[in-house]
Amino acid sequence: MPLRPGTDTGSAINAIYSRMTRGAPEPEIGMGATLLHWTDRTAATVIAWDPPILTVREDTATVVAGSAYDGSAVYAYTENTQGTEHSFRCDKNGAWAAVRRNPATGRWKKTSGPGLIVGFRREYRDPSF
Repeated sequence: MPLRPGTDTGSAINAIYSRMTRGAPEPEIGMGATLLHWTDRTAATVIAWDPPILTVREDTATVVAGSAYDGSAVYAYTENTQGTEHSFRCDKNGAWAAVRRNPATGRWKKTSGPGLIVGFRREYRDPSF
């Protein structure tokens, strides 16, 4: 389900990104992805794609120009083998919904979590917080 402004995200950009699924590329291992939080965004890499479940891992983002404190940062991205992993399932509208596996049943269950867009990496830290 796309992120709902004011409920799932405080960022209009993140809400728009979560709806950008029409024409999005088919996920491939190694492809860039972006996790969408309340107002921040975290760069990630697709590490597994076993339809319908997509798994991404957070990347390391390093400021190479500008400043993370005023929103002008330009980042360089590297894969982080120790990064946090997140799983998603594509919903009926084509949006990525966060899921987790129930250890007792092995079934995937929708959960609260970040939104996702695949095809590009973006890191952003909201300087107002």
